[in-house]
This record gives sequence, C-alpha cells and structure tokens, in this order.
Amino acid sequence: MPKILLIDDDPAFCLMLRGFLQRQQYEVVTAFTANDGLRQLKGQNFDLILTDFRLPDKDGLELLTQIRVLTQEVPVILMTTYADIRTAVKAIKMGAYEYITKPINPDETLLVIKNALTKKTEPKQEEVAAAPAGSFKFVRGQSEQAEKIEEFITLVAPTNLSVIIEGESGTGKEYVARMIHQQSKRHNKPFIAIDCGALSKELAGSELFGYVKGAFTGALKDKEGQFEAAEGGTLFLDEIGNLPYEVQVKLLRALQERKVRKLGSTTDQDVDVRVLAATNEDLVQAVANGQFREDLYHRLNEFKINIPALRERDGDVVLFANHFLQQANHELEKQVQGFDLTAEEALLKYNWPGNLRELKNVVKRAVLLAKSDFVTLRELPGEIVNHTPAPQPAASYTSPADPMETDLKSINERNEREMIMAMLERVKYNKSKAARLLNIDRKTLYNKLKLYNIEI
Repeated sequence: MPKILLIDDDPAFCLMLRGFLQRQQYEVVTAFTANDGLRQLKGQNFDLILTDFRLPDKDGLELLTQIRVLTQEVPVILMTTYADIRTAVKAIKMGAYEYITKPINPDETLLVIKNALTKKTEPKQEEVAAAPAGSFKFVRGQSEQAEKIEEFITLVAPTNLSVIIEGESGTGKEYVARMIHQQSKRHNKPFIAIDCGALSKELAGSELFGYVKGAFTGALKDKEGQFEAAEGGTLFLDEIGNLPYEVQVKLLRALQERKVRKLGSTTDQDVDVRVLAATNEDLVQAVANGQFREDLYHRLNEFKINIPALRERDGDVVLFANHFLQQANHELEKQVQGFDLTAEEALLKYNWPGNLRELKNVVKRAVLLAKSDFVTLRELPGEIVNHTPAPQPAASYTSPADPMETDLKSINERNEREMIMAMLERVKYNKSKAARLLNIDRKTLYNKLKLYNIEI
C-alpha cells in the first residue's frame, strides 16, 4: 500500500483528504507544519509527499529545498491557490513533481497522485533519454518565433557548441535541449538533465562530479557524477544561474579541460560531454552583479537561443492547447473533441504566466471535468475566465482627467508610473527585462519603484 505524507495546517481539510485517500487504498500520515512534516520524513519512508504551499512556519519553496536534501526520489505535489501559480511553477523547476489548485478536485488529485507514483517506478531519465532519435514527441509551433527556433536548432545541433537557452519558466527549454540532442551526432548517447536550482551548495559538487568512498561522512561507496553518466552524450544544466558560485569554478575547468575530479579523489578523469544550459534569468545582469562568473558565461555562450513566452507566440496557444487535449484524452480515457468558441477565446486572452506548463495543466483539468464533447468556460479556472488584459503602455501624451491640472511634472510622473506598471505586468514582473525594455538600468528602475510606491 503506497504511503503518503500529507502536510497542511487545516485539520478539517487534512481529515477530509486523508479519509478520501484511505478509501483509495493509500496509507496517509498527516503533519500540520513544515517542521513536523520534515520530522516525519526523517523517521519514516514515504512514497509521495502532498503539501500545501502556504504553511505557518515555511513556504513551499523552502520546504521543498529541505525535502530534497533528505530525499531526491520521493515525488512532491504542491497544493496552491491560483494566486501562487507563478511560484508553483518555480517550485516545479526546483524539483516538485506537480501542483494542484485549491479547492481541490478529488478526481484530479487522485490522477496526479497515480501519475506521480507511476513515474517513480519508471526507468531513470538517462535510460529513457538513451532511446533512439525520433522516439521523443515534440510539438512544433506555427508562429514566426517557433520557425526561428527550429532554424537555430537545425543549425547548432550537428556541432559541438555549448548553447545557452533563455526563456521564462515553463516555455519548453528542456524540450529544445532534447531536440538539439536528438538532432546531434550524440543522439545515441545519454541525455542527462539536472536542475541546478534544486542543488544546494553542499550537493552540487557531488551531484555533478561524483565522489569517492570516504570523501565525507556518509560517503559509503563511490558515486558516479552526472558528467560521468553523460559520457559521449549531452549534459543539460537547467537554471544554470542558480548554480553556487564555488561550483561554477569547477564547472568552468571541466568545460575548458574536459576533465573532472570526484570529491575526495586526487586524480582527474577525462570526459567527452556536450553542455547545454538553460536559464530564466538575465545572466548578463547576473555577471554584472557578481553572481555569475563572466568567464563561465562566455564559455557557455557559444550559441544562444531565446524561447519567447507563450503570450508572445501568435497562433501557438490554440495549437498547443489542442495537442495537450489529445494527450489528456489518451491519459484520462476520454473523447473530448476540442474547445468551444468562448473557451478558445478565453485561452487566447489569458497571459499564461506559467507558459506551456500551466497551459498543459489547465487543459488536463478541463478535459477531466468536461461533461460534453467540448471544453466550455465552466471547465476553465476563474483566473482565466475573468482575466482582463493589461493596458498597453502609453505611446503619447495623455490629456489630464482634470482640465485644470496643468502641472507638467505631475502628468509626466503619472504617465511614467502607468508605463512602468504596464511593462512589469507584460514581462511578468521580471525587473531585469522590464528595465532593459524601458531603456533604463536596474538601479534606476528600483529607485522609480520606490518613488511611485510600487510594490512587487
């Protein structure tokens, strides 16, 4: 009987969900705080962790980081409100399996739990990635931006160049990396993906380079690093900007000399690995701030591909939505044919802060809830149905509402504040990108946020 750790500070909700899961033949242990959950995890073995994002003593990101120190294998599912979607997406990049929204739907929750437990027993990613080229399914967009990405992939894949793939969370950076690998001369060798955001300073070195027996307390046998596991193939470093600074030095040496040294070892090991890196941060700004090594940035940046956000890809939203609908039909054993006109219009108007990952989750939930042949507004979350597009930044002078208001400074300040607010919403509150598009430096933007009392 699979064993689930349920962490939520609402006793009534815990009692309800525990009873439901027990009726589905799961053993459930409850905890009402993050620290209580961590104590349970240290003392018992669990097959899955189901936790609320907002807990009285920790938030979901902090809890997830501490869970991953204790175990890398147990899948974690976050329960969150739609107000926390942007952070939930970040949590997935840090190693969470999935998120579900409150109020939860029992059937949806059960499906996600079953999928997580099934995935836990599937072959490891490197084993799947070694499958023949062409076995991995991709959806190609029809927008101009998608065609440009295809062109870049075709150009760079046959080479051994290191590539930086930039884009917001959920835009499909790993899919692009896999396409590069499968179109490369290394396609029949391993593709190893590692999320740098999920690695602590203590774990990063041993995870990338491995260690020898006795290197530190608890090192009871030699451990293979990811560089060694990817020998002859491709190593994908997701969220490279989160890699601890001390480990960046070792990574630079590995790239330049094509040698790695395991922790505790005195000898180097030759490696033949192509490195692809992805980031949702502005690495140029991180270099300027001293958070990322400039020499490592230039070593990785032999070629760069920028993945635009879903809201910027004209014509791709419905294309991807229909693809995810067919996937959900297969997975849920349903026969939903598509979206009605009002649902399709809502999908097009929404700004998709979680990009493709959020779209996939929304479509799967809608298919599960659908009672007819087509998804309607009833099956879509309120955040999408009630979304109002942000106003575009003012392009010219706006007449004051009060005809007696002729204070030019006040008018300019109001227009500037509105422009900053609109730009921040447009780039999903990425301050580095907003500053760049507004043609000001990051410090100036911070000063204006303070001046106009804009809180993010």
